[in-house]
Amino acid sequence: MSDEAQARFYIPGATTIGLVFSDGVILASEKRVTYGSMIMSKTGKKVFRIADQVGAACAGLVSDMQILAREVEAQAKLFAFETKRPMPVKAAAKVMSNVLFNRRMLPLITQTIVGGMDDDVPALYVLDVLGSLLPDTYAAVGSGAQIATGVLEEEYKDNMSQQDARALVLRAIKSAIRRDAMSGDGVDFLIITKEGIKEENINF
Repeated sequence: MSDEAQARFYIPGATTIGLVFSDGVILASEKRVTYGSMIMSKTGKKVFRIADQVGAACAGLVSDMQILAREVEAQAKLFAFETKRPMPVKAAAKVMSNVLFNRRMLPLITQTIVGGMDDDVPALYVLDVLGSLLPDTYAAVGSGAQIATGVLEEEYKDNMSQQDARALVLRAIKSAIRRDAMSGDGVDFLIITKEGIKEENINF
């Protein structure tokens, strides 16, 4: 097996989704943590609270996700301390983009979705390993992303209710889990609205 093939083999899979609804953003990911063909954990957490109204969801190496989330969370706290206001979603996504780009020679192996509320307006951004930053209304990353994206594209509508959006995200992740061996075992949600962040989890 070539070095390139080995690298692809050992990069962990996931199904991670971000979606904008009428009053906020949902970030969600399944719980399975894999290394090659081995399931390392069935309770891995891939969604992270960054600030009061900002969260991130990742697919990739769990250690790299944790490093990235902690770095941006620390920067968000410094920003809030110095400016006396919370860090906006776009600023948090840009900080994350800069961290990823600065590490491009020894990259953090993670695809990331950042979402939250900016002045009561929901916002969502998608980042790749090198820090490319793209705004979107819904997105899926990870090994199950193609399957999940098919469900999202078929059923997503602007200004969905929170209930309908959550149900759609759950359907998309379940659809990916049925076909992607590297995804499974439950779903963690961050539901972000102007009231703050609500965490939920479902075990399969």
